[in-house]
Amino acid sequence: MADVARVAGVSHQTVSRVLNGAPHVRPGTRERVLAAIRELDYRPNVAARTLVTRRSQTLGVVSFGSALYGPASMLDGIEQAARSAGYFVSVASIRSLDTRAVQEAVDRLRDQGVEGIVVIAPQTPAVRAIARLSTAVPVVAVGSGSGSRVPTVSVDNEAGAHAVTRHLLDLGHATVHHIAGPPGWLETTARQAGWRRALDEAGAPVPEAHAGDWSARAGYEAGLRIAGEHDISAVFCANDQLALGLLRALHEAGRAIPGDISVVGFDDISEAAYFAPPLTTVRQDFGELGRRALELLVEELTEDDRTTGGGGGERAGTPESPRRHVLVPTEIVLRRSTGRPRR
Repeated sequence: MADVARVAGVSHQTVSRVLNGAPHVRPGTRERVLAAIRELDYRPNVAARTLVTRRSQTLGVVSFGSALYGPASMLDGIEQAARSAGYFVSVASIRSLDTRAVQEAVDRLRDQGVEGIVVIAPQTPAVRAIARLSTAVPVVAVGSGSGSRVPTVSVDNEAGAHAVTRHLLDLGHATVHHIAGPPGWLETTARQAGWRRALDEAGAPVPEAHAGDWSARAGYEAGLRIAGEHDISAVFCANDQLALGLLRALHEAGRAIPGDISVVGFDDISEAAYFAPPLTTVRQDFGELGRRALELLVEELTEDDRTTGGGGGERAGTPESPRRHVLVPTEIVLRRSTGRPRR
């Protein structure tokens, strides 16, 4: 910093004010300092700054299932939102969501000096693991529903499933069949609940759901059975990959889409518009999910500073403050895979 000050012809205090974004620096002075920083390739000593400010400007993310579209998109949304807010992100990926694995991931992130942690928690075991967490930094869960003991941000899966099922019923279909996600996933439960509620409200029959596992293969295997059932005119798939497999099975069986069977998915993956036919689906705004998760975590950090004076403190099992649960809305994207049933 002293070298930068010498090249720019200013005091080291002025360099510090420029680095910290202080408003009361003349534009010409600020530009000289920035030019000197570029010339010298100066980088602030993050460790030293952390010791002084007690801020690392780093957030931790515990990630699970990052090969799947939903968790991967959640992670991307969180990283982009953190970057826009001036935070670095450190990611700890785990292969199971048991209490020990989650606690070890949180401990690794705390060892790196993170200020707060986001846990991507799409399965029921993760909710139980979060309830048992012991940590001195704020934690926000993403995708865990409203049953968590920590603040949460989730996509409104039930409302999205309800709306797309209602769309098929409004087209005139007597009922809607469902290829579900795997058991233990919160999205599976919420999407199935929304589908069932729409049918119940319409007084429509509620068929037994076909089991799936988020994969196109599972959709294809269910589709081989559905293709032979000529009384089925509409199918809601719990994600777009399942819908892709179903579409292939129906094509191979010579069933017209949407003439014989209307098909809808959930997620609006980038390829959904290029399915044959283009897929009607439910879009999730993962960028908004990341932004809201980050906002909630920063609120927790601010609250932590007020109550502890910035020093932190054990937060496990602290029910004294109300926990906020944010639902991010979805929207239906209408394409050519749905239509009125043949009479």
